[in-house]
Amino acid sequence: MLAGLLLSLVLASTAYAIEPIKISEDDVALDLSGAVQIFRGQGKTFQVSTAPGPDGIVRRIEIEAKNAQSSGDWGVFALANTTDRQIDRLIVAPHFRLVNSGIFWPDLGSSRIAAITPSEGFALDRQVSPDADVFQVTLDPGAVVTFVAELSSPTLPQVYLWAPEAYKDSVNSYTLYRGIVIGIAGLLALFLTILFVVKGTSMFPATAALSWAVLAYICVDFGFVNEIIEIAPGNQQIWRAGTEVGLAATFVVFLFAYLNLNRWHGHFSYGALVWMAGLALIAGVAVIDPAVAAGIARVSFAATAIVGLGLIILLGLRGYDRAIMLVPSWVMVLAWLAACWMAITGVLNNDMVQPALSGGLVLIILLIGFTVIQHAFAGGALHQGLFSDLERQALAIAGSGDIVWDWDVLRDRVTTRPDVSVQLGLSVNTLGGPARNWLPILHGDDRDSFRTTLDVVLEHRRGKVSQSFRLRGADGHYHWFALKARPVVGSDGEVIRCVGTLVDVTEQKKSEERLLHDAVHDNLTGLPNRELFLTRLETVISIAKTGEAVRPTVIVIDLDRFKKINDSLGISAGDTILLTIARRLHRLLKPSDALSRFSGDQFVFMLLSEQDPARIAEFADSIKQAIRAPINFAKQEIVLTGSIGLVTWTGAQGLAADMVKDAELAMQQAKRFGGDRIEPFRPAFRSVGTDRLQIEADLQRAIERNELSLVYQPIVRLEDRSIAGFEALLRWDHPRRGAIPPSDFIPVAENCGLIVQLGMFSMQRAAEDLAGWQQQLGDVPLSISVNLSSHQLLRRDLINDVRTIVARTGIKPIWFRLELTESLVMDNPEQSAHVLGKLKKIGVGLSIDDFGTGYSSLSYLTRFPFDTIKIDKSFLDDPSPKRAVLLKSMVNMAHELGMSVVAEGISDERDALELRQMGCEFGQSFMFGPPMHADAALRILKEQNQKAQA
Repeated sequence: MLAGLLLSLVLASTAYAIEPIKISEDDVALDLSGAVQIFRGQGKTFQVSTAPGPDGIVRRIEIEAKNAQSSGDWGVFALANTTDRQIDRLIVAPHFRLVNSGIFWPDLGSSRIAAITPSEGFALDRQVSPDADVFQVTLDPGAVVTFVAELSSPTLPQVYLWAPEAYKDSVNSYTLYRGIVIGIAGLLALFLTILFVVKGTSMFPATAALSWAVLAYICVDFGFVNEIIEIAPGNQQIWRAGTEVGLAATFVVFLFAYLNLNRWHGHFSYGALVWMAGLALIAGVAVIDPAVAAGIARVSFAATAIVGLGLIILLGLRGYDRAIMLVPSWVMVLAWLAACWMAITGVLNNDMVQPALSGGLVLIILLIGFTVIQHAFAGGALHQGLFSDLERQALAIAGSGDIVWDWDVLRDRVTTRPDVSVQLGLSVNTLGGPARNWLPILHGDDRDSFRTTLDVVLEHRRGKVSQSFRLRGADGHYHWFALKARPVVGSDGEVIRCVGTLVDVTEQKKSEERLLHDAVHDNLTGLPNRELFLTRLETVISIAKTGEAVRPTVIVIDLDRFKKINDSLGISAGDTILLTIARRLHRLLKPSDALSRFSGDQFVFMLLSEQDPARIAEFADSIKQAIRAPINFAKQEIVLTGSIGLVTWTGAQGLAADMVKDAELAMQQAKRFGGDRIEPFRPAFRSVGTDRLQIEADLQRAIERNELSLVYQPIVRLEDRSIAGFEALLRWDHPRRGAIPPSDFIPVAENCGLIVQLGMFSMQRAAEDLAGWQQQLGDVPLSISVNLSSHQLLRRDLINDVRTIVARTGIKPIWFRLELTESLVMDNPEQSAHVLGKLKKIGVGLSIDDFGTGYSSLSYLTRFPFDTIKIDKSFLDDPSPKRAVLLKSMVNMAHELGMSVVAEGISDERDALELRQMGCEFGQSFMFGPPMHADAALRILKEQNQKAQA
């Protein structure tokens, strides 16, 4: 029993004999990899049966490990010399072989065979070789020798049997090839480094780093590092893993820098940073476990190639030149990557694969280098490097702005001089650096347009940047800036710089916003005015015509006897009450409804939330009750009523103005019935306004038939009663009705839009008559005054009209005066100030008419460039004993403000003398002369001129 157990143990630790490989003199190189039998975990003593000798006898041999740190792994193979001559051969086991090395936990190479023991003959001589285990063996004629190899590593990728001279020739040939490849790689790395020193943008150091990483990888792979420094056999894996990690890391850096991915998208920068940090950690792992580090580096390289392919396709479709130029290089990278995968997985199993792949890697870097060199020498000498301050100032002069804005596209650096960050209250150079730094500071509505504008300039490589946007200051408020810049294009057609000016236009934008708001909103209540209301109603009507379930109702409200409130309590109290009524009416609105203020005490609703007639009537009644609610003011209770007219769209009304006109007719009918009532529109109401419509039609023909004329009322100097000028007054002589007073046709002209034509007629005729008088009298100091309406004041063409009239007639602008009322100016103060300022620059005179009867505040006198005040006749007719004090105060105030004074409605000599003693310069009334035609005025002027000469 015990003997059987010992026999089984001996048989378990003993290997059986193997078949020998027969060799001849013609066999130059034999692959023994498949003939080697591997025995693992056999311990430091190993028994094996030899291959049968020539006599057919199988012997048993026992080998003891020569390496004290032996793992107990052994390899056994046998060789048979079938010739009658002695044969010398070399057994070669390479330390590293890319083929079948694996992707994850790859075999990075090591010493494979510690020693080889033959079954007979002398011990094998180990040959010196840095990258392979080489043993020389001599086989006698007809000998069969079994070789037992003590393995230094768990795997034995390849074992070759070489003829000594053939192996020497092979090594020499590979040495020449490797030297050429290393030389090309070294020169390329050196050249790209020099290019980085000369050019300095991020793309060039990234390319240089990639080329140095490739050179390091090739030097390790070709064993060139062993020729420079002595590397211990156990450290070869660390060096190889380190170069693979470096190659993967620099490949990521190159892709990021070349495609300039950090231009707009911050997550690209963060992704690349995390990727690089991971590879840096893997580089540290290479010292502990090189196989793990190399496996991750290989996966990273493949992932970078795939991600790069997607980015190149995406950016190439958008016309990005850099992405398109990288396509050939990336195709080679993908082909090289596919060949590497086939090699390390064993699909390609050839000794030429490894050096060929190393050479291919150098060719890829060479092609990438050529691509980068094209960028290095693109553009003129002016655009290389940083601009000098003198050049930047020259570009600023060309851009004619306040702040120089300079975007170096290649470096992706934005420079502003002076620093716009300081102007915004931010830290110095907050907006310097990459263009994407501007995105968080930009207003949310402006970011996309800012990004798109710069992208379009880069893609089209031409054009001009002209854009306004808002930047957030440190206090949270936004500032408006206007950017005007032009791209600077290099000789290769690519934008390398974008330079221009940045101007703070915050105040201008605020003024424009105020003007735009005031142009379509009521100045007192902030409600939309007539023009904006009609525009919105026109839009709703167009929707209703399409068949949508929309039927707008227009409701016009006019406060009854509101003029008495102004007369008894004053204009300021009236404004306060109007604000109260406006707030009450606004509370009745639903989101789809609209409220507008048309004139002083007239409000208009556009009702969309109610379609049922009964509900519309209820809403109108709620308006009536809201107006009737008492208002407490100055310790008294004020109760108002309103006349309300309404009309619902039926399809017959074609225009918004028609609906409003019908609602106004209904409101007027309610007022005729005593007010405080609601009156729906009926077609019969239109006949009530027939006379007004007839006047409107006749007025249109009157302009065409020259039925209108001007009369002139003298304005005299109170000092000597000489005529200083005239006020031009419009008259209409109707062929059937006779003379129609201005109080009848001027309101009609304002409502139907003919007032602008009447105003142009008045200005043109008055200027022509003044020019004719001066031709006959000489250059006498004589002025002519023309009244201006609200429609004319709000017209954009008024400035050009006045300038054209003055230039065409040849009169001096100072003698041409325009008269405006207080209420007209204060209806839209911002627009009025803007227009009056431009009129003053032309040189025409500006008079404020009916002074003291309109706006309650006198602050407007300092805001507007008036040079004459006309005191209303109501102050002269006032029998109060304080009249003199009031008149004298107005005259003194006018003089203190640098204005002259004209008193209207002087009825007797006593008033004229009193005003003269107060310092009033001019008077205008029937006492000094009634309105007269131009020829009569000329006769009076001639008589005055003759008396003056006498």
